[in-house]
Amino acid sequence: MTSKKSILIICGGGPAPGINAVISTVAKIFLKDGYRVLGLHEGFKGIFSENPSIKEFDFPHADRIFSRGGSTLIMSRFKPKNEKLNTNLFFNNNVKLLVSIGGDDTASTANRITDFLRKEGIVISNIHVPKTIDNDLPLPDRNPTFGFHSAKDEGVRIGNTTYEDARTSNNWFVMSTMGRSAGHLAFGIATSCHFPMMVIPEMFDKTDITFDKVVRLVISSMVKRKIENIHYGVALISEGVFHILPDSEIKNCGINFTYDEHGHPELGNVSKSHIFNVLVQARLKELGIKIKSRPVELGYELRCCRPIGFDLTLCTLLGLGVKKLFDDRLSGCIVTANSRGEVTPLFLNDLQDEQGKIVPRLVNINSEFARLCFQNLNYLSESDYDGASTYLKNPEKYDFDKILTEA
Repeated sequence: MTSKKSILIICGGGPAPGINAVISTVAKIFLKDGYRVLGLHEGFKGIFSENPSIKEFDFPHADRIFSRGGSTLIMSRFKPKNEKLNTNLFFNNNVKLLVSIGGDDTASTANRITDFLRKEGIVISNIHVPKTIDNDLPLPDRNPTFGFHSAKDEGVRIGNTTYEDARTSNNWFVMSTMGRSAGHLAFGIATSCHFPMMVIPEMFDKTDITFDKVVRLVISSMVKRKIENIHYGVALISEGVFHILPDSEIKNCGINFTYDEHGHPELGNVSKSHIFNVLVQARLKELGIKIKSRPVELGYELRCCRPIGFDLTLCTLLGLGVKKLFDDRLSGCIVTANSRGEVTPLFLNDLQDEQGKIVPRLVNINSEFARLCFQNLNYLSESDYDGASTYLKNPEKYDFDKILTEA
């Protein structure tokens, strides 16, 4: 075993802007204190490998990666089952701290690993840095997860260009963006770009979600704009809509999905925007309305963009916070920072419900901010029925409020 103390950094899940800023900050502050800083490629897969791929950081490399997008450490969604933990990795390198960067799954797995090591006589601390562009971790004071604002900023850049194309070409785009269980990303992009329609999972709090309702919401916006002699627009739909659709909707929508070994549709293999656009076009044809629309998928291009200033500052604070909590002899916790720049520890059981699950943080659609943003959308209401009757036999079926309150 080497006599020099070290820390080990791993990244789990998918990329998010700012990962390198966290790694860089953690590496610099621990190098300054005389530690070796080791980065492990492929996340937990590396920990359970007999021949892990290790990157040892020096100051020049840590400094060079600070503002880059992506991750200098290769990421993996590997989840250990019955694999044997490589305890030598920790013992031979005299590891004193495991720094994990990822979501709640990554945090809980890191906790289990350090608990196992303790039983094997290897005592190390572990501190987790929360990351997701979905912004759905319920951090205190509704603080954002790092990467969200940078991903949103990149989405707004692409969204504004798409909207300009719609305006220039006099047509529509049906856009989809990431967000498995919450619509923060779609909400942020749509409101920032002044899109006439957005559809997020949280909107369906008073009615069951169906493809038909999503399609009618988009057409409601298209017809509203036609009445006002505006012949272009963008409708942004969160991919989270797919994840709350009943299986019967997926099976009967007319789209040929591939299915995994458990019989679930492999949604990651398909373009959600393409599916929604096909369904919207089919309905427009039924209605005899001539509107051209094209699909745009906002997916992987958001995850590895360069972090904006907000996230560079937040990631610096979180990286320095790792050292603070470690020096305070804390372990098994998540590092968080509030709007005043104060670093505090958060433990998994602080986030978990009575069943031990972390309930995702959703868009609060009943907030004044959300209500005002919904007013800025374009959609049919009762006062539009006369004008809409030129295009629709039953305009009330395309009334925004009625769609979202259907029994």
